[in-house]
Amino acid sequence: MYNAQGVLDKDQFVSQHAPLVKRIAFHLMAKLPPSVEVEDLIQNGMLGLLDAISRFEDGLGAQFETYAAQRIRGAMLDGLRENDWLPRGLRRDMRRIEAAIHALEQGHGRPPTEAELAASLDMALADYQKMLQEARGHQLVYLEDMGERGDEDFLERHLAGPGADPLAALLDQDMRNTLVRAIEELPEREKMMMSLYYDDELNLREIGEVLGVSESRVCQLHTQAIARLRSRILGQQPKKSG
Repeated sequence: MYNAQGVLDKDQFVSQHAPLVKRIAFHLMAKLPPSVEVEDLIQNGMLGLLDAISRFEDGLGAQFETYAAQRIRGAMLDGLRENDWLPRGLRRDMRRIEAAIHALEQGHGRPPTEAELAASLDMALADYQKMLQEARGHQLVYLEDMGERGDEDFLERHLAGPGADPLAALLDQDMRNTLVRAIEELPEREKMMMSLYYDDELNLREIGEVLGVSESRVCQLHTQAIARLRSRILGQQPKKSG
């Protein structure tokens, strides 16, 4: 990675790690609405890669790819925040679905089917699935769900790091346990989809090939699974006053 003069060859570094930027971008797309262009993610990710290379040159250490992945993803998220990528109307639609999931689970003692959710929302099944498709980009936890804590994402804020608050760690562990139980209770196909996406890091197209469904259907399953998890997790969070 260094030239004959012992200077870091940045062009070679960029060329070698450009596929990493694309992989992160396509993986992130499952969490984003259709209005987001993957090329924009890649462009912001390349800026993150260049920043990582600059810091690496200053003596970061040997684990460059791990560090670069963090900087690349962070740059992509920063770009999305600047563009206010998630409309409030989308969140309202998803909260309707979450409320329906919660009510039906309480009434039936099991996860509701898509047909049951559509009927509860007084919608045709096709219209409900279209809503899921349009709501692509729904996150597991939003900042306003947890109260005012600055502008960072809740899940990012709870990643392991030095100097963690013991109380925060305890609360985080409680949420992790709740999340694990909620994932285990997902319908089988949604549980498999989540495993392929988050554990195996496949993109939507690849997951569709495994499950034998279209990429848009995988998107619907992902959105619905997130709604189920939000309904379970946030249903156990303390209610905010006011």
